[in-house]
Amino acid sequence: MEYGHSALLAAAEFAELAAKDQGPGNTLRIVLVASLVGAVLLAWLLLRGYRRDADDDREDPHDDA
Repeated sequence: MEYGHSALLAAAEFAELAAKDQGPGNTLRIVLVASLVGAVLLAWLLLRGYRRDADDDREDPHDDA
C-alpha cells in the first residue's frame, strides 16, 4: 500500500513542478483529454452492453421451446 501512496505523492510533486513552470494550461489540458477519453470508453462499454441485451431479446429461430 505504501508503494501506491508514494507513487501518488511523486505524481503530485511532478504535477506541481510542471504547473509552476507552465501554469495550469498543460495540466488542465491533460485532465480534460483524459476525461474525454474516459467518457468515450465508458459510453462505448455501456452501449456495447445494451446492444447485447437487445440481441438476447430477439426470438431465436432455432429455439424449440
